[in-house]
Order: sequence, then structure tokens, then C-alpha cells
Amino acid sequence: MKKNSFILSLLPIFFGFFVMGFVDVVGISTNYVKDQFNLSEAMSGFLPSVVFIWFFLLSYPTAVVMNKIGRKNTVLISMLVTIVGMFLPFFIFDKTTCYLAFAFLGIGNTILQVSLNPLVSNMFNGKALTSALTGGQVVKAVSSFCGPLIASFSVIYLGNWQNLFPIFGAITILSAVWLLATPVPKEEVELKSAGNPFKLLSDTKILFFFLGIVAVVGIDVGMNMISKKLLIERLAYNNETANLGASMYFICRTIGAFIGTFLLAVMSTRLYFRANMLVALGLILLLAFLPISSPVFVLGLIGAIGFTCSSIFAVIFSAAIQEKPEKTNEISGLMITGVVGGAVFPPLMTFSTQVFNGAQMGGLLVLSIAALYLCFLTMVVKR
Repeated sequence: MKKNSFILSLLPIFFGFFVMGFVDVVGISTNYVKDQFNLSEAMSGFLPSVVFIWFFLLSYPTAVVMNKIGRKNTVLISMLVTIVGMFLPFFIFDKTTCYLAFAFLGIGNTILQVSLNPLVSNMFNGKALTSALTGGQVVKAVSSFCGPLIASFSVIYLGNWQNLFPIFGAITILSAVWLLATPVPKEEVELKSAGNPFKLLSDTKILFFFLGIVAVVGIDVGMNMISKKLLIERLAYNNETANLGASMYFICRTIGAFIGTFLLAVMSTRLYFRANMLVALGLILLLAFLPISSPVFVLGLIGAIGFTCSSIFAVIFSAAIQEKPEKTNEISGLMITGVVGGAVFPPLMTFSTQVFNGAQMGGLLVLSIAALYLCFLTMVVKR
């Protein structure tokens, strides 16, 4: 493929990672939904589960369908589902349609994550694949950073936070049309029907990688959710100003993913992984146990955690694919099933917070366990 043609094919694929980042808006939306519908802490903490439970239920079926209709067509289906969900609250908005919108967002994002990462592997392989997937995470991180800003814009200039839904819907339409109109290299071989990806868990390394995805997504969603609550608890910020916590997390994650794209192309993956996770564990524990009330330090620690965790998803995902490259679709389905960590960790954090009499230290301790596991996983990744 010629260089210009290659780049033109690559652009709409990477723009798909921007749509992928919409799912992270559920973190800051939790407080809006809680206040608007007068929900309890436990009920509002269930909202991320409405989004991320689909990664457990639909990742394997998506891998099966993807083998039959192709990766590009599966990506397009994911965007259609997302568009339906994003415009539903525009016509009728109540508690039911709000939860339905997030459910559709989760379904669409599940299909997208299962299919978009393998679509990248149509164009890259080996070490270049790790770097390319990290580049995709840069785009996703930019989208995640924009989410809180779009929410604040919707409140200040459009009258209510839920107007972010049609904005996301319009961007998804643009992404779908662009990808539909762009020729993308197809899989080189005719793929057979997918096997059950859960059988791959009998391989110890694949099992460890799967749990690593659960852990890193748990940290990502958990920090997205807790950063706002930390600013309210420790700095007495109001609801709108506290969105700064999520924005700081995602802008630092964006910078970290951008830098990681280049570092992973030239340095040991294991060294990069280990250094970042040891630092992340220390930062989470520092944020949990030190009674910090300085905005600079609180926001700095939140941002630093985002920086260190920014490229870890791509590292684990790529390591799993390279372990069994002949089973890329099945491994993709299995690894994306691990994104269910975004449904598992928020309720655990909410429960732990209640155990600590409402202190967010409880939620941070749950995240520290995930970071500790990822430190262990650094010994599994190849040099």
C-alpha cells in the first residue's frame, strides 16, 4: 500500500478511537444523574455497571460475528448502536431513557473495542502494533479529556448536562461516514468460525493478561469516578468545578499515552510497564493516606496517576495478541471482556467508601489492590 493511501486509510480508524473515548463520560455523569434523580450513593454507583457489564456479555458474541462479517463492518455496526443510544435522550429524557442511553453506549463501545483494535492489526504487526495501539489510546484519551469539558459546556451554554448526548451522536455519525467511505485492508486469510475465547484462559499467561485488563480498566474508570469526589471531599469544590479532577486525569493520560507511543517503540516493554506501575501504586497509596488539602498536590497526584497508567491497556492487549497471533480475533474478544472491570470496581469502591464512613480513601484502597496486581503482571510480559 502506498504511503499516502496508507495514511488515508489509517485516519478514520484512529478517529474511531475518539468515539471509543465517549464511554469515559460515565464517570462524571454519575454525580449529575445522582443529583437530578435524587439517587442514593449505591444506586448512582451502579451507573458505570450499566455501561461496562456489556463487555462481559457481548465481547465473545462480537468476536464470532466479526469473523463472519469482517472487522470494518463490525466497527460500523458499533457506531450505529452508539448513534441510536446518543439520540434517544434527545427526544425523551427521564431516568429510564438516561440509563438506556448509557446501556446503548456500553453496547456500542463493547462492539467497537472488540473490532477496532484487531482492525489496527490489519495494518501493523509486532512492535509497531504496540506503538500503534498506544497511539490509538492517545486519541481515546483526548476524547476522554474532552468529555468533562463537553459536559460543562452543555450545562453552562446549553442549559443541561444531557445535551452532551446529541453532541456525541453527531461526532459518531461523522466517524461512521468517514470509515464507510474509506477503503481499509481486509484480513489476509479467510477466517474460520471463532472458537470459545474463554478456553484460552487455560493458558496461564493469557489468564494473567485478562486479569490485567480487568485491573487497568478498573483503575481508569475508578479514577474517573473518584477524582471528582476527592475534590468535593478534600477541597470543598462544587459539582461543576470538581469536573476539573477528571479533566486533569485525562489530560495527563493523553500526554502519557502520546509519550508512551514513542517510548514503547525504542525501549523494553517490560521496563516501561514495571516503572509506570510501581510509580502508580505509590501515588495511589499517597493519595489515600496523606490528608492533602492543597489543590496543587491533589490535582497533581490525580494527573500523575493518569500519566503512569496511560499506555498500560495497549501494552497488555498487544502482549496478549503477540502470545497467540493466530487467534487475534478470539484474544481481542477475551481481552475486551476484561473491560468489565469498569463494572466491577465502582460498586466495590462505593462499598469500601461506606466501610470507611464515606471517606474516599476506601475507594482508593480498592484501586491500590488493582495496581499491586499490575506490578505482579510486569513479570509476565516479555522483555
